[in-house]
Amino acid sequence: MTSLQDKVALITGGSRRVGATTARHLHSQGMRLVIHYRNSADDAEQLRAELCEERPDSVMLVRGDLGEIAKVKNLIQQCTSEMGRLDALVNNASAFYPTPVGEATEDQWQHIMDTNLKAPFFLAQAAAPFLRKNAGSIVNITDIYADRPIEDHPIYNASKAGLVSLTKSLARDLGPQIRVNAVAPGAIMWPEQGVDELAKQRMISRTPLKQMGEPMDIARAVCYLIRDAGFVTGQILNIDGGRTVMP
Repeated sequence: MTSLQDKVALITGGSRRVGATTARHLHSQGMRLVIHYRNSADDAEQLRAELCEERPDSVMLVRGDLGEIAKVKNLIQQCTSEMGRLDALVNNASAFYPTPVGEATEDQWQHIMDTNLKAPFFLAQAAAPFLRKNAGSIVNITDIYADRPIEDHPIYNASKAGLVSLTKSLARDLGPQIRVNAVAPGAIMWPEQGVDELAKQRMISRTPLKQMGEPMDIARAVCYLIRDAGFVTGQILNIDGGRTVMP
């Protein structure tokens, strides 16, 4: 086990939901954080205040649209110039909403692909020189839907499948100095758009553990891949209660 004390992690989409839980957990292990957000400024400020009360000046906020590559590069520059180093990149930001065949638009394709696939690549590219100095790592948040597509979400499914492939490609291209892995959540939190009770029960019934997971399950997996998995790269860690072993 390697100490994370005073090491720096950048978490995209880190101000809410699973991203915020991951931020809290990594911070509790001694890391300093750069938390990216786009629209949730209030949540981001509250999270920074909460964590900095525990350790002053340990969290920095950066706002940006991940669809704009110039801003992606600037985000990395801000992080390294103010924090002095970068040890981990967690590509957590994600766009998720239905795009049924026959109704999907080019703008939806662009938005989902930009957020879920293009941004992780260009963030990794910009971060690589800094991660290489510290034998750092990248953790991408994919989805079990990359392999088991969810109905009416073809663009989202494709974007996460692409992120799985990108994870493996980057592991080859950035090794040996940088490890690249992914965490693929199953039923952890219900989408903000809402899911009807019957659909929830159906999903849980098809999970061997017969329960939902919790955001902390993802946070612990991310921490493991950053801190404890020194001989692990190019892997996708399913945190799904066994859902992917079921028909």
